[in-house]
Amino acid sequence: MRSTFHGLETAKRSLFTQQAALQTTGHNIANANTAGYSRQVVNMNASRPIEAVGMTRSNVPGQLGTGVEFGSITRIRENFLDNQFRNENKSFGSWSVRQDTLEKLEKIINEPSDTGIRTVIDNFWKAWSDLSKDPENTDGRKIVRENALALADAFNATSKQLNDLSADLTENINVKVSQINTIASTISNLNKEIQRVEGIGDNANDLRDQRDLLTDELSKIVNIQVVDTDQGYTITMGNTAIVAGGTPSVMTSDILNQAFASGDLNGGEVYGMIVSRDQYVASYISELDTIANTLVHGKITVTIPKDSVLPEGTVLNGVTYSGSNRTLTSDLTVEVNGFNGLHKLGYNLGNPSFGVPFFDENSGQPVTAATFKVNSAIVDNPNLIATSMRTIGTGANEKVVIGNNTAALLLSQVRDAKFSFGTGANASMATVDDYFRSVVGQVGVQTKEAQRQATNQKILVDQVESRRQSVSGVSLDEEMSNMIKFQHAYNAAARAMTTFDETLDKVINGMGVVGR
Repeated sequence: MRSTFHGLETAKRSLFTQQAALQTTGHNIANANTAGYSRQVVNMNASRPIEAVGMTRSNVPGQLGTGVEFGSITRIRENFLDNQFRNENKSFGSWSVRQDTLEKLEKIINEPSDTGIRTVIDNFWKAWSDLSKDPENTDGRKIVRENALALADAFNATSKQLNDLSADLTENINVKVSQINTIASTISNLNKEIQRVEGIGDNANDLRDQRDLLTDELSKIVNIQVVDTDQGYTITMGNTAIVAGGTPSVMTSDILNQAFASGDLNGGEVYGMIVSRDQYVASYISELDTIANTLVHGKITVTIPKDSVLPEGTVLNGVTYSGSNRTLTSDLTVEVNGFNGLHKLGYNLGNPSFGVPFFDENSGQPVTAATFKVNSAIVDNPNLIATSMRTIGTGANEKVVIGNNTAALLLSQVRDAKFSFGTGANASMATVDDYFRSVVGQVGVQTKEAQRQATNQKILVDQVESRRQSVSGVSLDEEMSNMIKFQHAYNAAARAMTTFDETLDKVINGMGVVGR
């Protein structure tokens, strides 16, 4: 004989199960806009059926069902999409940083514009051209000096901005190191908490969501590989451990630089910062230094016209010019050491001796954009600017022909002179203007490529995230439908329990009273 109260127990199980389903639905709805949340479902299954009580198998046909129960509450998550998202996210993090850096480089170089270095260089050559037309003009010399000072300021300011950008990238790497360490510590704590909760048989759904969200954030900072073990997530960056179960590793900028050098670090924002600092910014600092040093010291070929008088003791092409052979009897094509080398062959408004260097020679060291400056003697006295290559008289009576413009004309023509940029197989012949234009063009091409890559990676990340949300995200329409379904089931179970209660009331209180 079956239990009289079996129906009550069946209805009770249904009430508890449908109530859990309703509460889980409410939890999903409440977290519909929570970042990283995965929708949860109650896994229902029929409870174990019973047979009629007896020493041997009952002759009553079939088994009697005992209702429903839920074995677990699980989150809907697909590991494949998580791994795909993190792989695409690392590339997006890298290209977004590189795009940002190159766009900043474009702003620093500021070309083409009316205020960039190229305009300042043009003004410098124009001032020399104007001076060559009236070499005795004191105002013209001052204009040359001021344009030279403006050129030096442009080189110095651009170099400082580039070095500041490099320092900012280094500082940002240190900030990312702190973020990595914070995230790694939090993930390791979550690993331990998840292990504790699931050790007693529960599913730590919300804790797992928090851990996955942090892992997603970490994947944008550096490239990671994630393995889910019995101790929780083990996260590595190539061969470099970040989290091992409940133990986080302490990252430093030196460790990340070493990982970059070894190839362990090959994606993420930190990778983009190191590439930006050590390749992009460092390259353009070097390019600017090359332009500055080449302008001052780079070898160029010039043709000194017939009847020019070289300073006493001048050595050109291995020939020393002294005494009467100082006056050229024919045009002389020679190689001189840059703008300074040519300026020294001219005469200023003073004595007919070697001219002073126009730009400071930095104590014999290579000139950089940061150290590029006009000779302080010329800054104090613009009359030291060389414009003439003619003298009259000999010995103590030798005087400069101040109306001669040979030196000024040759110096203005340096604009069209081809310097040798680079060394060995990478050397190229170009004017200063052409070389600077090539540098500007290179920045533009690299920026466009970074923008294209960043845009493509953003599309891929959004696409994977959309697919992931279609699996794990909360659909309010679906949850409302489920809520109505579970509510009806709950109401039906409650109605069944009421029916069983009324039946038992009739059995207990209405039966066996005949004849009383």
